[in-house]
Amino acid sequence: MKRFLLKLPVLCSILLFTARTFAQTAGDEDKDMFNKAQARDQKAIDKAVNGWWKTAMTTHDQRIQWWREAKFGMFVHWGVYSQAAGEWKGKNVEGYSEHLMRKEKVSKADYLELAKTFNPVSFDATAWITAAKNAGMNYFIITAKHHDGFAMYPSVVSDFNLTAQTPFKRDPLAELAAAAKKQDMKFGFYYSHAFDWEDPDAPGNDWEYKNPGGDQLIGGTNWYDQHPGWLPKAVKYVDEKAIPQILELIKKYHPDILWFDTPHKMPFSENLRILETIRNADPDVVVNGRLARNGNTNFGDYQNTGDRPAEFAPVSGDWEAIPTTNESYGYSKHDHSHKSVEFFVQLLAKAVSRGGNLLLNIGPDGHGNFDIKDQAILDGIATWIKKNGESIAQASKTPLPLQSWGVTTMGKDKIYLHVFNWPSNHLLSLGGLSGQTGTPYFLQDKSKTAIPITQPGAEIVFSLPAQMPDSLNTVIVLPIKRTPRIDPVRLIAAAGLTTRLLAFDADYKDPDFKYGDGKTNKYDISNWKSTHQKIGWKFRTTATANFTIRIKYIAAGTIGGQYTLTLADQVFTKNTAAGSNNPVNEEIGTIRLNPGIHNLLLTPLKIPQTELMKLLEVQLVPVN
Repeated sequence: MKRFLLKLPVLCSILLFTARTFAQTAGDEDKDMFNKAQARDQKAIDKAVNGWWKTAMTTHDQRIQWWREAKFGMFVHWGVYSQAAGEWKGKNVEGYSEHLMRKEKVSKADYLELAKTFNPVSFDATAWITAAKNAGMNYFIITAKHHDGFAMYPSVVSDFNLTAQTPFKRDPLAELAAAAKKQDMKFGFYYSHAFDWEDPDAPGNDWEYKNPGGDQLIGGTNWYDQHPGWLPKAVKYVDEKAIPQILELIKKYHPDILWFDTPHKMPFSENLRILETIRNADPDVVVNGRLARNGNTNFGDYQNTGDRPAEFAPVSGDWEAIPTTNESYGYSKHDHSHKSVEFFVQLLAKAVSRGGNLLLNIGPDGHGNFDIKDQAILDGIATWIKKNGESIAQASKTPLPLQSWGVTTMGKDKIYLHVFNWPSNHLLSLGGLSGQTGTPYFLQDKSKTAIPITQPGAEIVFSLPAQMPDSLNTVIVLPIKRTPRIDPVRLIAAAGLTTRLLAFDADYKDPDFKYGDGKTNKYDISNWKSTHQKIGWKFRTTATANFTIRIKYIAAGTIGGQYTLTLADQVFTKNTAAGSNNPVNEEIGTIRLNPGIHNLLLTPLKIPQTELMKLLEVQLVPVN
């Protein structure tokens, strides 16, 4: 699995781990996951946009409708690497366990010896699909072939497959497809089209075959441009293995969706050729955004944002994010960094509130079982979904501004308030909505007991009980009687809650800023190199209140300078503190804000180092 970082903001708040942070290692992820198209590729692009792709897009909305409605799915990384469980010859292999073959430079012969021990007799397709269904998931994607090149089904294209090389003679993909169909679950496959470590013609394996595309960067990152004479080998692999196996999956299992990865390992023209083949074979199959995109156009059906996210900035169009329960996608017995049920319940609500899908990954072990900690997460999500699933399944992107206490999703005739942070004063203010509403109630309350509200102006104030009904995510239903009036200006809580103004949520920011990958302490903006670059937030207060202003940023390496924070005609001047990869969290000062609209602005004064800071967020903490 690789990181996908676009110039689309994908933000992240601090991950709450239940154990130590599971280290990632170099090579697991890449900064960019799209092709920088060359002149050589223009012919393929012209052919697509003037022909087959243009035709395919005429049925795009029809093709993707089920995916838009699904909202939540299960991703499964399962293969021979699951048997190794993050360990090789007694050594704990850090990072993504599904990258075992690359990390430890395992030969094909040795990998086949590992395959001989892979016999997942506990595998139960019905149990896997049921677990996903109970958790509110509506589509299921499993690795048919990951980067190791090993097919998890009886492929006739290559004998590097489950049936030929392991004691396990069943077809798990066929069993899963049947179980999914029986439970009305959409089903599909992850297929690694550009990375294949067993094939001597494919990119990636530089320890046994000295091929480009691996960690040694033989021939450079864009090897196909610097050494075009090497390209015929990769084309041979695409013609003789990748395309035949993709067609095999389509014809044998009739998937609803195909999921691809690491397109930057291949020239853009080859990625487009694979997509064209898929469109000709099955015009109705949904294809994700990591097969063919060149930074200008996404030729897939939707966009993929980053791996292992915790929050999301606004992303236009259809998009999907892929968290995993711990930090590895494949099973690792050493990875105990599982997030909480609360984390995923809130993450799901955040995704839906911004118009995205969540594809939550599980890494079963070599016996075919879900890790007990993964199952506990799924069970916890299922419990919450049983009470609150309406606020996800029957809701969509909200038109309301961001809220201090959580997020909102929009139903046909109601708004769902997903309350993550219970206000200490028991008064919750909903900003951005005015007009006639019905009587609100807690979604999990079958009696629909009324929650008292007042509407003093540009907000609706809910009088809440002292105890939060659901500590994971309490959902309040607010019926709306007609099309509401929306004010896009964010309302800041004057009491009871700290407001976090995340860098990616800024109302105005310099176009030359770059964005972190959205993981722990990496939900930052960077490339802050000029005193002309500014960032700011616009918000509203409805009561006079005092706030402590705090700022959080990364100041590792050659970072430093001086800046001002301006708010309500007050100017605070600060120097960037020396730091490390750990965030600096410091107080700026205290300010009194009157009711009205305010603009908070950060402006550099001098940047003697490489850049000012990597800004994470500004916090407004009410002072009682």
